Amino acid sequence: MSFFQAIWQMLPSTLMIVSPILIAAIGGMICERSGVVNIALEGLMSLGAMSAAVCHVLLESRIGFSIPAALLLAAAVGGVFSLIHAFASITLRADQVISGTGINLLSNGITVFVCQLLFRMDRSQNYRMGMRSGPLGIYPTMWIALAILAASWFMLYRRPWGLRLRAAGEHPHALASAGVNVIRIRYIAVLISGLLAGLAGGCIVLSQDIQYTVTTINGKGFIALAAVSFGRWVPLGVLGASLLFGMSSALAVNIINISGLQFLPSEFFNALPYLITLITLVLFSGKEHAPRAAGQPFDKANQ
Repeated sequence: MSFFQAIWQMLPSTLMIVSPILIAAIGGMICERSGVVNIALEGLMSLGAMSAAVCHVLLESRIGFSIPAALLLAAAVGGVFSLIHAFASITLRADQVISGTGINLLSNGITVFVCQLLFRMDRSQNYRMGMRSGPLGIYPTMWIALAILAASWFMLYRRPWGLRLRAAGEHPHALASAGVNVIRIRYIAVLISGLLAGLAGGCIVLSQDIQYTVTTINGKGFIALAAVSFGRWVPLGVLGASLLFGMSSALAVNIINISGLQFLPSEFFNALPYLITLITLVLFSGKEHAPRAAGQPFDKANQ
């Protein structure tokens, strides 16, 4: 099979992989636009994936809408745990990177503990059937991701709240001087990022796996963070970066079908998504594009 034929045939799997990365990256973009860096995307996606898998396993044989219920639960769990990060980084003004890293570590223990409690093993039980693909083999998660992308662009650039959100990440003290509650805006942004990260984790486990394991997310949260930086914190840029990283991940899975590249070891393509992530961050991610107040605690007393 030629390279271009293989690329065309792996389009459905590429979009399947791109969708959750894009959803999580949009959440990370909104969060950082408000001035809060959310390193916890990886852990929030793990919590969402575990919640979705458990919900689907328990409800699959009882109700006919277990997948939508699982996705809603995944988003809700991600949102709840993101409030821990919001409280630590906004209210307590703790270091945002340390707070996010703490949630990543916490998620590893919680997901395994819940699976041990319910299934007596470090993973969920297999479910009979995950999410089904639609026309042309495209999963509904792609349409969900595109809808979220369009909504984020509209809110950021066509609504007053989006202007305030961007101001909170650029000049929070000037925004507060205008009578806007910066803390509330940042809380909402972190909550949105948690909801979307949890939803992204649910999309991964229901479309790409048959159960939740500790390797289900496997670094995709960090890839989403890289997509935010490489995409210059704008929706269309994040879309392009997510497509790039998703394509490299799909290539790692489908390399066996491309005759011209079979001389390379499979390990090379397994590492390719992370290698591309590192290279793009080094070459294209500059501080001048980041929100000026990203990572900086807001203190009303210092106005």
